[in-house]
Amino acid sequence: MDAGWSLVVARRDVERAPAERVFATPHPSLADHVLTYTAHDFPDSEAFPWRIAPLGAVTVTIDLAAPPLRRTPGGADFPASPVMGLRDRPLVIEQGGANRGIIVALTPAGAHALFGLPLKELANAVLPLSDLLGNTALLTEQLAEAPDWRTCFTTLDTHLGTHLRTGPEFSRPIRGALHLLTAKAPTRVAAVADEIGWTRQHLSTRFREQVGLTPKAVARIARLHRAVTLLNHPSAPPLAEVAHRCGYTDQPHLNRDFRALTGCTPTEYR
Repeated sequence: MDAGWSLVVARRDVERAPAERVFATPHPSLADHVLTYTAHDFPDSEAFPWRIAPLGAVTVTIDLAAPPLRRTPGGADFPASPVMGLRDRPLVIEQGGANRGIIVALTPAGAHALFGLPLKELANAVLPLSDLLGNTALLTEQLAEAPDWRTCFTTLDTHLGTHLRTGPEFSRPIRGALHLLTAKAPTRVAAVADEIGWTRQHLSTRFREQVGLTPKAVARIARLHRAVTLLNHPSAPPLAEVAHRCGYTDQPHLNRDFRALTGCTPTEYR
């Protein structure tokens, strides 16, 4: 998994809400389970849209103050301290008001270990953290009263380390398939099935149950984020080269896939 994957694709939306944002890498012992911590402290503001692209992570937002207004454009409210499962489509939310909290990005293996359930139950879903971990008031209080973000991150390292050590693991074939599908030089789904000794249909069924998405969807999202990484570079190559380097058939294929997964074209994203 690439820890540099962006949590929010529409960067201009972030720029519209001046805020303190602090990024941190979890303790190395958590590397297989926790990708990043992102602390944020947004001032009070009117509601504005965030376009959230499919991620290679399950995200846990821990609200450290009264939860802000969060809703879909259709008016559906988001829960406090939401957990967002793996997605295969973009999600737009409106958020307003003051907002202080920490986003924990978990690998699929980390989410499975922490919550102890098949990730198909979280796919394309948003659930309250309390529904998955029970009473989290003590952890939230410790984080809210910490003197600085560094202390918050250390507290999370300790808390997550304790829970992840005793959590369930993906089966060995699923771990292998996930690694191959998200590697910098990805393997086609049929070749992955051959590599782990399963039929393609059996791989798809087992993979979707444990990870939450199909192998093809996971490979597609990994390819998207390779493209995003190139586009984010100050000297980003032409789109035709991005398409070639990331494994798209051609630039129109890149454009179609990028829009389907993010809601905007590569040109609009830039």
